[in-house]
Amino acid sequence: MPTRHDIRNVAIVAHVDHGKTTLVDAMLKQAGSFAEHAAEKLDDRMMDSNDLEREKGITILAKNTAVKYHPKDGGDPITINIIDTPGHADFGGEVERGLSMVDAVVLLVDASEGPLPQTRFVLRKALAARMPVILCINKTDRPDSRIDEVVNETYDLFLDLDADEDQIEFPIVYACARDGVASLTKPEDGTVPADSTNLEPFFTTLLDSVPAPQYDADAPLQAHVTNLDADNFLGRIALLRVEQGELAKGQSVAWIKRDGTIANVRITELMMTEALTRKPAEKAGPGDICAVAGIPDIMIGETLADPENPIALPLITVDEPAISMTIGTNTSPLVGRGGTGKGADAKAAVKDRKVTARQVKDRLERELIGNVSLRVLETERPDAWEVQGRGELALAILVEQMRREGFEMTIGKPQVVTKQVDGKTYEPVERMTIDVPEEHMGAVTQLMGVRKGRMDNMSNHGSGWVRMEFVVPSRGLIGFRTEFLTNTRGTGIAHSIHEGHEPWFGTLTTRNNGSLVADRAGAVTAFAMTNLQERGVLFTEPGTEVYEGMIVGENSRADDMDVNITKEKKLTNMRSSSADSFEAIVPPRKLSLEQSLEFCRDDECVEVTPEAVRIRKVVLDQKERGRTASRAKR
Repeated sequence: MPTRHDIRNVAIVAHVDHGKTTLVDAMLKQAGSFAEHAAEKLDDRMMDSNDLEREKGITILAKNTAVKYHPKDGGDPITINIIDTPGHADFGGEVERGLSMVDAVVLLVDASEGPLPQTRFVLRKALAARMPVILCINKTDRPDSRIDEVVNETYDLFLDLDADEDQIEFPIVYACARDGVASLTKPEDGTVPADSTNLEPFFTTLLDSVPAPQYDADAPLQAHVTNLDADNFLGRIALLRVEQGELAKGQSVAWIKRDGTIANVRITELMMTEALTRKPAEKAGPGDICAVAGIPDIMIGETLADPENPIALPLITVDEPAISMTIGTNTSPLVGRGGTGKGADAKAAVKDRKVTARQVKDRLERELIGNVSLRVLETERPDAWEVQGRGELALAILVEQMRREGFEMTIGKPQVVTKQVDGKTYEPVERMTIDVPEEHMGAVTQLMGVRKGRMDNMSNHGSGWVRMEFVVPSRGLIGFRTEFLTNTRGTGIAHSIHEGHEPWFGTLTTRNNGSLVADRAGAVTAFAMTNLQERGVLFTEPGTEVYEGMIVGENSRADDMDVNITKEKKLTNMRSSSADSFEAIVPPRKLSLEQSLEFCRDDECVEVTPEAVRIRKVVLDQKERGRTASRAKR
């Protein structure tokens, strides 16, 4: 079969924070992609263009870039298309999409941490697609690096995932991506490779190991839509890989939709990626990754084909969702009233906020277009929808994006998505890998025991740290991380990955403490906080606007307590030597969006606005909640 030797397509996959985006940065710089900007200060992690990605330090969306590599022997330049994928299993849909565009993967593994749960996840996907793998041991300069052990652990992982002989015979590159250095010779632990000053060995390994795209010269056009983007002038842009044939600007093609129907459309614009920008092109051939405009309703997984002989490519399939939560309109008394909840000034400052059911529904439907791993289901209420995704983080990222766009919402407590097998209820389980100092081992074991986790493996590297593997129901991990960090004094590292479904584990009690609930509307006073802070941990500051049913703190006991946090100090005209004594207010605990979702119980929900995140009871009225509780007891 004819082969295109001028192009290579490769995805870089790894666990969170093992250096994928840093490696792509170094490749872009060394391939001369930014020669004309040499005088400028180039940012780190240039591929993480999204604000949330930069803030959280993780990759959320799979992105493609292209470098022109000029071989040292003076041959023709070769285009290397690189897909930078997320390392978090919650964004697994992005990984699966990225792998459908490439012919090989670079598996990046930290020289100290070794293979972790998400390494297993992304490698399993690559091996299932029968792709060759290049192993890159990154961060060899870490003082605690253990290169030989990590290589052996990676071999064990390949065997564990039933890799065949060809897949296990992978090349190994040792790198320090931050310094832009790679070598084929193993350096000493804790050192940068000494026999190289650049990524040249990595580039040559890519060219030798990544198969060049093959095609059938007589086959009709076939191009697979793998991602979507938008442009203010061009409208919806489809990113696709051309499998067979050629695609040209102005060409008429057959658009094969997900339901099998076919429509003839015209390509109005064709672009190819160079470094971080898309440039207009006249045509794209087999193996090329390009972007086309002119098809306003095109979706991920669909095919562009020859109008005379339209042949569809298989649709992209992703794993089932494991976590769901209800997203609805904001129903609190402070809806549409800004961060403080006060008057017309706040309203004027936020006149563009989105509070109606129609706006929330349209936004969720827009998210479905580009996010293949998400599902949106109708509920009994017309102003609320059940949103299902891979994990808590993926859903929290969606809510955070909507919040920044001006939406106000009520978010229900995250639940697991169960399924029925032979009349029995099965729930999703996760494989949790935990690294902790030895002194916190007992606390972690106790924490996982309450959540019905069973230990599968435990290893001690002799460095004072222990690695434990648990299989635990996904339900038990809702609200786990905050408690885990508290119990390990912030030193523990925990990562989990979906492991399948097992029979229902029974009742789980994950939060022992009740809530402090405001019993009236008003502004929080320092006087009331001083009297209440011995009852538990408060979440609000003096001057914060509250309403009846809003949760203002965590009770020190198991049951909820209704409190008056707006109580003012009564003034008299009598003077006293002790009347003006001051008590210090303990600083309130500020909860992030993820922590607020973790804190929720079944009868609680989170109110999310552009300025504030508040936790509240589903039923705000104190008497109504009391009646419901007494009925439940009877």
